[in-house]
Amino acid sequence: MSKKIFLRAGAIVAASTLVLAGASGSASAHVTVSSPDAKPGGYAKLVFRVPTESDTTTTTKLVVSLPKDHPFAHVGAQVKDGWKVEKTTEKLAAPVKVGDVTLSEAITTVTWTALKGGIPANDFDEFGLSVGRLPEKVDSLNFPAVQTYSDGEVVKWDAPRTEGAEAPEHPAPVLKLAAAITPVAAATDTEKGSSDPLARGLGGAGLLLGLIGLGLGLRPRKKVQS
Repeated sequence: MSKKIFLRAGAIVAASTLVLAGASGSASAHVTVSSPDAKPGGYAKLVFRVPTESDTTTTTKLVVSLPKDHPFAHVGAQVKDGWKVEKTTEKLAAPVKVGDVTLSEAITTVTWTALKGGIPANDFDEFGLSVGRLPEKVDSLNFPAVQTYSDGEVVKWDAPRTEGAEAPEHPAPVLKLAAAITPVAAATDTEKGSSDPLARGLGGAGLLLGLIGLGLGLRPRKKVQS
């Protein structure tokens, strides 16, 4: 009987592991933006995580668009071995005051192009920006991105998201600023209940413990000798 209980518990653990793996995998498949120090009115490091969603090709180019309605006075791009980085400056439709500076033009796109190789199949890489100042009284910032593969395929991560609606297939990376007092991370897969990695982890752990408890609770009880 103890062998059956052991096998039942093992099956429950295996099933729960698959559930957790599936949940984390669906979120990591998108291009995302996060920041360890983003605060309204301050400077921040932005990190764009880019996965190669292919078994046969590599990611060779990434273009990130910066918000024109809330331009940055400063944009510094991470220099990466094996990648060429370019920044494009455009004239703004109207001057925008950022802190003590009034901008008539601003950097609107940053492009990383692989000099060789790129991001291998089924792997990921991260690309950083140092920006500022971040706008105040703004809940979030969108950073549409374009990902190019070695076979010529182009994926545009630019779809807007609507609260309460199903998440689009290729959502634009979003950095949330409303709760930026502590380090924040904005994932593009923002379906309610699945956008927060910590919440997914805690929820998955609870499911796992619950299933194990259920399995143990189903084990046969010893008969009481009368």
